[in-house]
Amino acid sequence: MKSGFVTLVGRPNVGKSTLVNRILGTKVTIVSDKPQTTRNQIRGVLHRPDAQVVVVDTPGIHKPRTLLGERLNDTAEASLDGVDVVCLVVDATAPLGPGDRFIAARVPGDAVIVVNKIDIARPDQVIEQLAKAGELDAEAYFPVSATSGEGVDALVAHIVERLPEGPAYYPEDMVTDVPEALWVAELVREQLLAVARDEVPHSIATRVTEWEWPYIRCEILVERDSQKGIVIGKKGAVLKQVGTAVRAQLDEGAYLDLHVKVDKDWQRKARALERLGL
Repeated sequence: MKSGFVTLVGRPNVGKSTLVNRILGTKVTIVSDKPQTTRNQIRGVLHRPDAQVVVVDTPGIHKPRTLLGERLNDTAEASLDGVDVVCLVVDATAPLGPGDRFIAARVPGDAVIVVNKIDIARPDQVIEQLAKAGELDAEAYFPVSATSGEGVDALVAHIVERLPEGPAYYPEDMVTDVPEALWVAELVREQLLAVARDEVPHSIATRVTEWEWPYIRCEILVERDSQKGIVIGKKGAVLKQVGTAVRAQLDEGAYLDLHVKVDKDWQRKARALERLGL
């Protein structure tokens, strides 16, 4: 039996969360095409007869403009410590830039480079990106598509090979250690990112403030009054759409009560971030 921890790091929007869900074969982390979707370390557990792999999703490392951005970078960099394998994920459709090299300089020398999104990249882009990635002097290189699954089995096989022998860290029926309340709040934020699109993505935060099954109260924070109207929508249409989509992913009978609150510049306030667990 092999067991261990593998951390996925990279710039925002390289597909880390989608890759985590693909590796595990189930959804444990929310996904969006918006930067900074992932705000916490999310651990998912892959159970195999020969191994248990704990996969850690992390926020995208970027140039921070707010205290929230600094906290997200700290969370991602802290996830590099004490793990068995580090995977640096890069985007096959975008040039390997200073941001990728910045992160590469911070990962261990035996890191694995994962060139993601080969399903939408041209063959010559993939070849060029693999050649550029070779300059980072990593332990191994894998072209994959987190969306289609191409190349993911080979990546997982390599990760398992790298793990030490050891006991299972989690019971067989556990696929993530994310608390239920955080998971529901994340599902609400995921749907808001999908519905509100470009208007307020970085300015939304969510947290469950009451949980007495089947009643769940979830608070949605925005930074300005104008954003509150966008999140609610005309006659509450946006909130209704979000609530319907989230309830479809919860156990039957859940009553989700959504409330929108303005907390001016919450991304820059330490106390607000601490209340959100960030």
